[in-house]
Amino acid sequence: MSKQTHTHEPHGRSHHEHPHPHADGHQDQGNQHGDHGHDHDHAHGDGRWARLRHQLAHLVTPHSHEAMDKVDSAMETSHEGMRTLWLSLGILGATTVVQAVIVAISGSVALLGDAIHNAADALTAVPLGIAFVLGRRAANRRYTYGYGRAEDLAGIAIVLTITASSALAAYEAVDRLLNPRGVTHLWAVAIAALVGFIGNEWVARYRIQTGRKIGSAALVADGLHARTDGFTSLAVLLGAGGVALGWRWADPVVGLLITAAILMGLKDAAREVYRRLMDSVDPKLVDAAETTLRDVDGVRDVGQVRMRWIGHALRAEADIVVDPHLTVVAAHEVAVAAEHALIHAVPRLTAATVHTDHLPHGADPHAALAHHSAA
Repeated sequence: MSKQTHTHEPHGRSHHEHPHPHADGHQDQGNQHGDHGHDHDHAHGDGRWARLRHQLAHLVTPHSHEAMDKVDSAMETSHEGMRTLWLSLGILGATTVVQAVIVAISGSVALLGDAIHNAADALTAVPLGIAFVLGRRAANRRYTYGYGRAEDLAGIAIVLTITASSALAAYEAVDRLLNPRGVTHLWAVAIAALVGFIGNEWVARYRIQTGRKIGSAALVADGLHARTDGFTSLAVLLGAGGVALGWRWADPVVGLLITAAILMGLKDAAREVYRRLMDSVDPKLVDAAETTLRDVDGVRDVGQVRMRWIGHALRAEADIVVDPHLTVVAAHEVAVAAEHALIHAVPRLTAATVHTDHLPHGADPHAALAHHSAA
């Protein structure tokens, strides 16, 4: 049986079930983009033209699997996330201050609800910032996959914050309905509503764009929340217009509508966080991985392919089937080629474990595991 597992670790280490010296120059050429120290002729075909195509592919999509390059990449995404959080905090903080001042002089409960949500949205930068800082820490013997899951915990904190702010806004709106009070300075309320919309929409676009770029579900969820807040800010204009027409109930009713809209946005944010916690990935990524593996020279069939997010990076596990008569060295080369192809084909994939099995040949090689699978 030719059975081995090849794992590309995010910090530049590879572990196998068999020792191999990499005598082809992996140690000397590991930092070059040309061939990564392996003879990749087995992955890209034979001959000079295949090697030229491989080198051109690296020039077009340069990458390195070495430890320093991966650490730099993680730091880069973390810094980009932190920059987004700081800018968002500044914009939403300024928006909240402006709205709070107008609330104090006007008594608008609809604007109060909007200000509460803006303040909560600004404060969500705190757990996300902590998560990004933790994500920079290297993996160790206890946290062998690193600290990327801190972002998922931050996502939970964000959902809870949104829920609490919605409850507070709803309470204030109901209280105003039961105990009506007048609203003054309607022109200032209208201006504050526009300020809230502009600030939230800018923050939403920036957070969603950065979150999708660096693969942070928590940051995307936070951006979706900010976008909902932006549209609810416009609803404050309706409340001010209703009050101007003499409808005193318009302001608290709009406050309740804002709460309902925030809860609808909460559903989207909670779904994003839930999917990440449950290791959900886009099925198209799995399809792309399976197609890529089947195109690798030496791969006869593809078994199970699994992926999961660790922070804003993907890890993969894949089973491939090879010829049963291959030597251990040859089977290992196919595994390396398969891993290499996956890293090129799947965006944000930083590590892959490739398990090689062989075509049917004699007794079932997995017979010893059968009772474990049944359990």
